Amino acid sequence: MTTSAGAGTRITVHGPERMTALGRRLGTLLRAGDLLVLSGDLGAGKTTLTRGIGEALGVRGAVTSPTFVIARVHPPLAEGPALVHVDAYRLGGGLEEMEDLDLDVSLPESVIVVEWGEGKVEELSGDRLHIAIGQDGEESRTLLLTGVGERWAGVPLAALAETD
Repeated sequence: MTTSAGAGTRITVHGPERMTALGRRLGTLLRAGDLLVLSGDLGAGKTTLTRGIGEALGVRGAVTSPTFVIARVHPPLAEGPALVHVDAYRLGGGLEEMEDLDLDVSLPESVIVVEWGEGKVEELSGDRLHIAIGQDGEESRTLLLTGVGERWAGVPLAALAETD
C-alpha cells in the first residue's frame, strides 16, 4: 500500500522478506553520492532494508548490523558504488562525533546508509533520503520516505511499493 503524506511517501510492507525486496527496489534508484538516513525502533527493519539495498548494488560481504563496529564498507563486486553502512546508535553527538568515520570523504563514490542518523549526519549533504520505519505489529511496517534536496525531486518513490 502506498499513500502520499505531505512531502513524503508512505509504503507498508508485511514481513522481513518484503522489507528486503523493498530495499532491492530502492537500491536500483541509488547512485554514488546518495545519503540515506534511517530511523525506527530497535527491530523495525533498518538493517533488513539495507541488506536489500546491498543486494541491488551488488556489494561484497553480508550486510549485517554494524552496531559494534559503527561502520562497514561493502565494496562493489563489479561496476558501481560501494555501500557504507553506519550504525550511529552508540554515537551521542552530531556530525562532530561522526567526523572520525570520514563519511564526507566516502560520500562522492559511495551510497551511505546511516541507521539512527537523524540529527547526526544531515550536514553531510543537502540531498538525502530520510526513511522512518514504524512498526504496525509483529510483521507489518510502514515506511515514510522523504526526499530532501534537488537529487530527490521527481524521483518516483511511490513506484517502490509492491504491485502484487
